[in-house]
Amino acid sequence: MSRSVDPSSSEPADDSGGPEHDPSGLDLARSVAGSYRKDRPRRRTIRRKGKSKQRGVRASGAHPDERDPQTLDATIDRLVAEHGWQTDIAVHAVFARWDQIVGVEVAQHCKPERYADDELTVRADSTTWATQMRLLAADVVRRLNGELGDGTVTRIHVLGPQAPSWRKGRRTVRGRGPRDTYG
Repeated sequence: MSRSVDPSSSEPADDSGGPEHDPSGLDLARSVAGSYRKDRPRRRTIRRKGKSKQRGVRASGAHPDERDPQTLDATIDRLVAEHGWQTDIAVHAVFARWDQIVGVEVAQHCKPERYADDELTVRADSTTWATQMRLLAADVVRRLNGELGDGTVTRIHVLGPQAPSWRKGRRTVRGRGPRDTYG
């Protein structure tokens, strides 16, 4: 008993003349696939030599380009350059080497706090060291500009120690409080 399936019809042809077969399983899948192939239009793809299927997309070559994986160093350098952070990063690198620039003894008592608008703010831990730092300011500006580039630091603003707050408790008296030299 041999059977043949006609893909154009949904029913299988039976050579023996017996009862019709209910299409299920493999026969049903073949008949659905055959009808699907007939209904959809056929598409032809044309490959062009040397050109990508999408317009504007270049094929990667032997030399590195912006689409290749980048090193972290190159990515950070690009980010710094795009945002104009070169000066700020250089100044903060100087903050890390502060003791080499001003000397160990001065660095123990005077710490750089911030850099803004070509001005470096330094905090001293006593009024004596604040005065010493003011006397050394011209020399420190010269050293900083030698490392960072001319005109990077134009002025050093020296702050004395933080004065303690005398306002303690619920009851306070107006006035300046106890007198002492706090910078």
